[in-house]
Formats: sequence, C-alpha cells, structure tokens
Amino acid sequence: MRLLLVEDDNHVAAALSAVLKRHGFDVTHARSGEEALQALVPEGPGFGVVLLDLGLPDQDGYEVCGKIRKRTATPVIMVTARSDVRSRIHGLNLGADDYVVKPYDTGELLARIHAVSRRTVHEDTEAGGEDALLLGPVHIELPTRRVTVDGAVVQLTRKEFDLLALLAQRPGVVFRREQIISEVWRTSWEGTGRTLEVHVASLRAKLRMPALIETVRGVGYRLVAPGA
Repeated sequence: MRLLLVEDDNHVAAALSAVLKRHGFDVTHARSGEEALQALVPEGPGFGVVLLDLGLPDQDGYEVCGKIRKRTATPVIMVTARSDVRSRIHGLNLGADDYVVKPYDTGELLARIHAVSRRTVHEDTEAGGEDALLLGPVHIELPTRRVTVDGAVVQLTRKEFDLLALLAQRPGVVFRREQIISEVWRTSWEGTGRTLEVHVASLRAKLRMPALIETVRGVGYRLVAPGA
C-alpha cells in the first residue's frame, strides 16, 4: 500500500518510515501541507492512506485536512497531541477518518492504518430491498450516500454515513459495540471503541438530533426513530 506521511520533523519521519516500510508500506514523505497537497494531484501516484501530523510549519493541519478531503477520498488519519473530544470531532467534521493521539504505540498506529484502509462501502447495502431509509425528518439515500434532515443536506464522512446507515436499517434494535466496529471498521481491534464514541458524538452534532442515537450502557447503541 502507498502511504503519504505528512510530517515536518525529519527524524520522526525517518524512524516512522522505517517501521512502515518493514510492514510493507510504500512511504512518500511530505514535509509541509503544500508538499502534501502537491502529492495528491489527480495525475499523481495515488495513496491508500494519508497520515497527517497537525503540527505543520506552513499551514494549520486542520486546514490541510479540509483541502485534502476536497481533493481526494483517500482515508486520512490525523496525528495530534490534542486529546480532547472537541478537537477530534472538529477533525472528523473536516473529513478525517480517524486520529492518533501522541505519544502513540506503533502497534496502535498500524492497526488504525489497516482499519481505515479496509473501507466499508455501503452502496450495495441491502435494507429489505430499499434504496432509502426515512426516519421522521431524516432521509438516508443508500445508493448515493446522501443524508438530509428536513430537506437540508448534511455532509457526513464515509464512516459517519456507514454508522448511521447500519443503525437506521433496524431502528430500536441495540447494536453491540463489537458488532458495529466489525461491520463499519472491519476490525475486531478493541482500541477502535474510542473512535466509535467520537463518530457517534459527531453524528449527533451534525444531525442536530442528540436523542436519535441512544447509548445503551455496557452494550452499545441503538437508533431511536423520531416519534417512537
């Protein structure tokens, strides 16, 4: 897999590149946001994952993430020293697929890279033969991956849409955390659980319906259909 590493510290980049290469990655190193954007032009080589450090010398890392998402659908993993949920949600809203908080374990990083690279494409999702799901003011179009609330389009990331579509297919049914992680992230790695929590929080905020997705303590989540 080709991986774009966006990191301004050459020593950190060299050490991380060596580890990634030992695990079979073909690494391209960009030292700034501008270098990263130049590497992601349509006629470029194409990458399976972008590993984006937010502490860049020329541009704000969040801004770079937003520009990357406008340019390509390549999964983006943010690397940040900020561990608060608000910062993570901000990154996800800009189109990041996941995040890793410094200092991180190399095994954790590799697991997250493999998790986001196994994209779950729900365009062919079967929901009783339906192409769309209607839940009160929420309208979910499965083939086009389009979500509207009261007719207004809500921009969701890939994983946010996959998560919402999964829960919406069986309103009222409790999905175990392990089941959601398996079906949306295609992994059984326990560390993905925190990512799930952030994606749920982001969905609640974007849809402006905090009660739509209910947390079932110790078990998982369920979608509560409006008016139910």
